[in-house]
Formats: sequence, structure tokens, C-alpha cells
Amino acid sequence: MTALSLHSFSHFSSLLFSPTPSWNLSFALKNGVCFRKGKFLVFLSTHSNPKILKSNKKSRFGQRITPYDTDDEEEDEDEEFGDNNDGMAGDDWLMNDDFAQPHEYFVNGKKIKSHNGSGKEGNQRPEEQRKGSKALKSRKVLIASEHGTNGLKRKSVEDFYHTSNKTKEAGSFGVDEGKKVVAKTFKENRYQRLSDEIDLDEKWFPLLDYLSTFGLKDSHFIQMYERHMPSLQINVCSAQERLDYLLSVGVKQRDVRRILLRQPQILEYTVENNLKSHVAFLMGLGIPNSRIGQIIARAPSLFSYSVENSLKPTVRYLIEEVGINEHDLGKVVQLSPQILVQRIDISWNTRYMFLSKELGAPRDSVVKMVKKHPQLLHYSIDDGLLPRINFLRSIGMRNSDILKILTSLTQVLSLSLEDNLKPKYLYLINELNNEVHSLTKYPMYLSLSLDQRIRPRHRFLVSLKKAPKGPFPLGSLVPTDECFCQQWAGTSLDKYLAFRQRLLLKEFAKKYEK
Repeated sequence: MTALSLHSFSHFSSLLFSPTPSWNLSFALKNGVCFRKGKFLVFLSTHSNPKILKSNKKSRFGQRITPYDTDDEEEDEDEEFGDNNDGMAGDDWLMNDDFAQPHEYFVNGKKIKSHNGSGKEGNQRPEEQRKGSKALKSRKVLIASEHGTNGLKRKSVEDFYHTSNKTKEAGSFGVDEGKKVVAKTFKENRYQRLSDEIDLDEKWFPLLDYLSTFGLKDSHFIQMYERHMPSLQINVCSAQERLDYLLSVGVKQRDVRRILLRQPQILEYTVENNLKSHVAFLMGLGIPNSRIGQIIARAPSLFSYSVENSLKPTVRYLIEEVGINEHDLGKVVQLSPQILVQRIDISWNTRYMFLSKELGAPRDSVVKMVKKHPQLLHYSIDDGLLPRINFLRSIGMRNSDILKILTSLTQVLSLSLEDNLKPKYLYLINELNNEVHSLTKYPMYLSLSLDQRIRPRHRFLVSLKKAPKGPFPLGSLVPTDECFCQQWAGTSLDKYLAFRQRLLLKEFAKKYEK
């Protein structure tokens, strides 16, 4: 009977963990598209976001500098500018500015520099460093095992089943004692692979169980251990209190994992002495309550900086030296929260001097650029700003034209040359029969999606025989879909949307055929 039950349970686990991928192409077939090279899945997107910070560089604290994180909310807001940032995932052109000094906090009676704790050498003893390097070497094995074969999962289930049977056969425990032993054995088996990678203390199990509810897995715990090991020693009740507070101010459940991986020290920051004061600081800048959670998710490291000694001086510099109006600060921080934790004096002075010398930009123009697109202060001069300015020069623009475009639409500096600017320029000249100088009147053209906006509207008017013989009017690309259909096409919105969908599917089919 025992063997039969074990076989049945193993079979069920194999079924449970067996992937059965499937998809539906009825929508594509309904639109008359035939895909001849096998099955594939087409994802349509109106835009993508850039990595505005260098993915392969680190700050002087040893942490990777991550991009201002592309939240779903940001994507919704930017969907009208579909190609703002496409193709930027592979670009490597952002500088690694020095960051402000971290603040010292007292945690459990001990004085620590919370930001430095993210380094592997700052807070670890030699023995812990060796264990950390062991974990680093075998991380790939662990990640692979998490997504690996069903055999490992079946084996863990069988081990637990076998162990629980042994407990029952012993007969020397009561029912309650037996249940405790089974639960303890299950947890030991649950974190067995993790204990093989790091020096795991069973006192951490309650915290690991709690953090697992946010989607953290063994590989994530290893990352937290390597970044800041003491964060795993926090009492589970304290950790729950701090995360509950973050959730109460608007942090979303799905963002907790990302926050902990980037800033595990946040589990050590008390609600009264740290978290509340930083949230109050953000509100004081004019940031609405509905946006606080998004700011925290995009820049969780701000909790490691002193409000009085670091954050407030940065704000004063933005107002007094850069010239940003106090009423605009909230908007600037919402666009780029990282501006609060970088060496703003270095970032501002180097970019202001560059734009002034390269384009003859007056101070007021550069301030306008920062207000509209504060990410400008993150961009590398040599790999980011200069190549895009030189491209605009190469297509026949003068410095005064470039300055006009950048002042009106600074986000042009975030667009990919190969995947965005060059294709749009070629379409402007070859298909729309426009001159390059038309961009000074309609700079927004460079921010619109070629696939989602420019090409569909052009082709739709051509199909209706309403496109002029000369230069195509760029003004028809600016309004919303509803206004375009009423003012330019003279037809229903549904008809235009159906045309655009068919065109998109055909374009994707061509790309796959290549």
C-alpha cells in the first residue's frame, strides 16, 4: 500500500509540473494572414522603454546602477509615443556618476552604513565572503534547477513522503510531536538546496517563508545574501511591519520582490525613524500620494540617504543652482527619481557646459531640457548625447535647428539611432516626401511610433486616395486616432483600427519570413 501511494503521488507531481504550452492564432487567421514557416507567437507593442543607466557599470559602492524602472504605469502614460525608447536595451551609453554619501543608521543598537552594505566586502567577514563567492559560482546551477526537470520536484516530494512515513513508524512520538517533526523536516527539505549554497541558519526560515509570498525563490535569496547578508537575519515580525507600511503608501505587491533584490537593506529600516520620514519628504516635494509607491519602487535606494544631510541639499541645489522652479520639483522627481540620489552638481555642470559649448545653448534652454526630461542628467556625453547630435548634423541640420528640437523634445536624446531615428528619417524622406527641415516644425514626429502611428496613417490615407501628391502633411500624425479619422480620413475609427491591425500583422509576417 505504501509503494502504491508513493507511485500515485509521484505521478501527480509529474503532471502538476509538466508544462503544456499552447496558443491561439485565430485572430491572425481571421485577418487573412498566413504564416508559412511554422508556428510562432506575435506580440504587438506600442512602445518600449530605454535603459537610461549603464547596465554593465557599477557605482562606487559596488552596486549595479539600474535603470529608472519601467513600470506598467509609465508605459500606459507613454503609449502615444510608441517608439520613444525602442532598441535601447542593447545601447550602452550612459555614464556612471558619483552618488551622494550614504547615511549612517542605528539598527539593533549597531551603527551601520546601510548603503555600503550592498557591497560584498563591506559588511562580511572573510569566511562569509568565501561562502558568498561559492554561492556566486553555483548560482547558475541553482537557477537552472528551479526551472529544470520534474525529476527534482518529484524527488523532493518523495523524500518528504518517505520521511513522514518513517516518523509514523517510529511510534515513540505523540500526534502533536509527530506533526512538529514532519513540519521541521519539510522545511529542511524545502531549503536544502539553498543551504548547500549559503550558510543558512534555520532561524531564517520564518522570514524566508514570508518573503516567498512575494515571489522570491532560492536564487533571489542568494542575491540578497550576497548583496547584504544581515537582511536575512531580520525578525519576521519586523520585516512584515516594514513591508506592510510600504504597501500601505502605495507600493504594489508585484514590486516588493524587485525592491528587495535592489535594496535588501530596506528590511532593516524602521518605520518610525526612516521610512515615514522619507515618505514625508517626498510628499513635501508635491508628489501626490498615488505616485509615492511608484517612486519607491523605481528608486528604493533613497531610503539609504539622510533626508537632512543628502536629500534636502540636493533639492536646494536643483532650485538655487540649476534654476528649477520649486513648483516643478515634484514633476521632475516623478520623471526621474534617481535625480535625488546622484551627485547632481557634477551631472548638471558637465552637461550644461557640453551643450553650451557644442550647440551654443543658453542656460534657460538647458533648464527647460532638464525640466522636460531630467534623465538627460544621467546620459553619457560621449556615448549618448554627442552621437545623436552628430546624427542630426549629418542629415543636414544646423546647430540652431538641433537646439530648437532638443528644447522642444528633449527625449530625442534617449532614442536609439539604428532602431528609431534612422528608420524614421528614411521614411520621412523616401515615403512621405518631406524635407529634413520640416522636423523643426514638427519635432514630435521623431517621438511617434513608426509601426503604430506614422506608417498606418500614411498608408490609410493613400488607400483612401486622400494623401496629397506632394509632401505628406506631418500635422496628420499628431492628433489622436479619433481626431485623425474625423479631420483627415473622413471615416469611422473602427475602419482605421481594422486597417492598422491588418497592416501590423503583414509587417510582422514579413519580418519573420526574413
